[in-house]
Formats: sequence, C-alpha cells, structure tokens
Amino acid sequence: MPSKSKSIKKSLRYSLVFMILLMVVPTVYSVAVFSFYTVRYDRIIMNVSSANNLSKVAKEELEGEIWEVVSGLKSFNDGRQYLLLRQIRIGIADMRKGTSEESKEILEVASRTEKTLEKYVELLGRQIEDRESVSKNEEVMEQIRGVSSLLGDIFQEYIVAEIESAESANNNIRQQSFNIFLIQIGISILAFLIAVYAFSGLSKAIGRPVRDMELLSSRIARGDLKARAEPPRVMELDHLAENLNTMAGRIQSLIDENVREQKNLQKAQMKALQAQITPHFLYNTLDTIVWLAEDNDMDEVVEITKAFSAFFRISLSRGREWITLAQEMEHAASYLKIQGIRYRDILVYSIERDEGIDDVPVLKLLLQPLVENAIYHGIKNKRGRGKIMVSARKVTAFGEEDGGVRFCVQDNGIGFTEERMREVIADLYSPDGEGLKASYGLYNVSKRLRLYYDGKVSLDIKSVAGEGSEVSFVIPRMFDTKEESGNV
Repeated sequence: MPSKSKSIKKSLRYSLVFMILLMVVPTVYSVAVFSFYTVRYDRIIMNVSSANNLSKVAKEELEGEIWEVVSGLKSFNDGRQYLLLRQIRIGIADMRKGTSEESKEILEVASRTEKTLEKYVELLGRQIEDRESVSKNEEVMEQIRGVSSLLGDIFQEYIVAEIESAESANNNIRQQSFNIFLIQIGISILAFLIAVYAFSGLSKAIGRPVRDMELLSSRIARGDLKARAEPPRVMELDHLAENLNTMAGRIQSLIDENVREQKNLQKAQMKALQAQITPHFLYNTLDTIVWLAEDNDMDEVVEITKAFSAFFRISLSRGREWITLAQEMEHAASYLKIQGIRYRDILVYSIERDEGIDDVPVLKLLLQPLVENAIYHGIKNKRGRGKIMVSARKVTAFGEEDGGVRFCVQDNGIGFTEERMREVIADLYSPDGEGLKASYGLYNVSKRLRLYYDGKVSLDIKSVAGEGSEVSFVIPRMFDTKEESGNV
C-alpha cells in the first residue's frame, strides 16, 4: 500500500506558528512592562509638576494675597485666598490617585496642613469683620505665612519622594530589560534549532523528488518525450510531477501545432509581400509613368519614379521584418503618392504623425494594405473626390501614459454595410485565410499583428455605410523586436 503524501505547506505552517508564538511571548511581555513603567513615569512627572506649582501657590501667591488683605489694599471678600486654598486641596486629591504609599503619607500631612492654613484664613476673616486691631491681624498673617511656608516645604519633600520613586522605577526597568534580553537569547537559540530541524527535514523530503523532476526535464529537453517521473509522495510536488508527465505527453502535439502556426505565418508573410508586388500594381504604375512621359510631364515622372523606388526599397528592407515608424509612414506615403498621381481626379490624402515617435519599431507592411483597401473598396466606388487620412498618434496604452502609438487609416468612401462588416470581422479570424470573402489585405495585417505582438494588438474597424470607414490599431512604443523576430 503506497504511503500517504506529506504536506510541505502543513509542516512549514506548524513550524512558522510555533516560531511566531516564541517571538510573541517576549514582545508581549516587553510591551506590558514598558507600558506599565511608562504610565508610572508619566504620573510621577505630572505629580512633581503639580507639587512644584502648589508649593509656589502656597509660598508666594497665598502669602501675597493675605498681605494685600491685611495691608488694606484689598478687602477680605475680594481676595482670592479661598480660591487658592481650593486649588491646593484639589491638587493634593489628584496627586493621591497615582502615587506611592510613602508619598501618600506626605500628602496626608500636606492635607492636614492645608486645613490648618484654611482655619487661620477664616480666623483672619472674622477678625477683619470684627474690626480687630491691625496688630492682631498681623499676628494671624504671620501664622498663615509660617503654615504656608511649611506647606511649601511639605510639597518639596513630596517631590523628593517622587524622584526617589522614579529612580526605583528606572532600576526596575533596567532589570526587566536584562530579563527580556536573556529571554530573547533563549528564544533565538530555540528558533535557530527549530529552523535547522525544519530545513533538514524539508530538504530530505523534497531533495530527491526535485532531483528526479530535474532529471525528467533534462531528458525532455534532449527530446526524450517518453520520459516520466515517479510520484514523489509529497503533496505539493505530486501535482508538479503529474503536470510534468502530462507536459511530456503533450509536447509533441504542441510542436506540431507550432509548425502549423509557423507555416501560417510564413503564408501570411508571403501574401503580404505578394500584395505589394502584384503584376496589376506594377503594370498600372509603369503605364502611368509611360503616359506621363508621353505628355512630357517630366517632373511627375521623376516624382512617381522616386516614390516607386522608395516603395519597393522599404517593402524589401533587406529581409528585415521590423522597420522604424518613420519608414512605415514613408512607405504608405510613397504608395499614396503613386496612387494620387494615377487617381488625381478622385483622390486627395493627408499623412500626420506626432513628434518623438519616428524611431518606434514597427512591423513593416501594415499601413499600405489598409490604404489600398480604403482606395479600392471605399474611394473608387464613391462619387466625387475621396479623401484618405493616415495618422500616427501617441496614446495612453499598455498601462502607461503615451505607452502606445495608434495608427489610423480613415476614408470618406462608401463604407461597409452591416452584412459586409460581419463578413469582414469573420474573415479577420479565419484560421488559414482560405476562401476569404473580404480583403486579403485586412486579413494579412490582422494575422501578422496578432502573431508578432503575441495577441496583444488587433485591428479595430469602424464604418458607416455611405459615410466612410476607419481602420486602426495600437502598438506598444517599447517592444523587444529581437525576441519576437527570433520566435518567427
């Protein structure tokens, strides 16, 4: 009975969960410890600040307020003495909420002292109300001054106690930091041992199956399509081995399919080239040159001959499949110049392109078939003068701004009926191009675009019967032509 397949994913998950738990323990512990001492430090700082302010209130502000009352600068009822006492009382109560036991005892003394101070203030108020002599009021004021000074000293003693408490907290933090350091070292050692154990186990589990599949892939690369790999008994690798075995069985059919595709590509290339050099086109162009010469129109003879030469020079391109955008536009311009002279009474044309795209690599012989289709299927059957517009514009495409170039051939010819448009769309995706009902030119361009640009580029046809047609496609500005050419 075959053994059950192991799961690498499950083993890694258990190891990872255990290591995460190991790492979480000191983290949680350190966060808790430092959070506790941070809160304690904050409270100590607040208490020291409050005690310092209250000491100032007791020693300076309260004494100053009493002096103004006794000296007659301010009436007792108008004084802030009770407000200052209340401030001291509330401050003491707030400090009691978060302080040490020793400091609480000091605050208890401060509270009793504040009450004594309040009694003296009340006594002063009664004496002033009873219109006692100034000397008696001054005696009470001296008592208040002494108690206020005492209360200020108590607050200073409290500050010292809090500082000592802060020092104790700091010592505890250092000790806890050392403890956390020791824990981290222990956990790091344990995690290292677990990692070594997991690596050793996984290496043994997947080492042999990976070597077997590497050997299988090498045999397949050498052409041994009968090679097969044994099931590795590792859950994640079982499917890989199965897929490799399936791949070995399908490679031959893929090779056959690739050969058929190469034949179709070569056929499309030959048809595209043949479309440029048809005897009909040659005869018509040469006839045009002859009758121009007979009319002694030598300027146009020179012009059409130059266009004819440029047309074939770019068509051949020394066997290269890729040319620059500027050359492709020149090729279309040469063709239009020849046809413009032949059909001067029925054809006008314009060619436009954006700046900065002349060096973009383009598969050759793309525009001329579209222009030819526009002339023979659109303009020639139109009454009156027809117009063809050829353009190349930068567009946002392939995930980048200005990442593509849109080529467009637009005419104001007779356009396509809905039925004709359906035929054209169906013909564009014909597998072998046989028995086409529409233009070979459109088919060849569509086929070559899809093959050379890996299915990312296709023709877009828009047409309105009686108004004209527009055929366009968008290619990437950056394209690895060497790699693609190498695949052909």
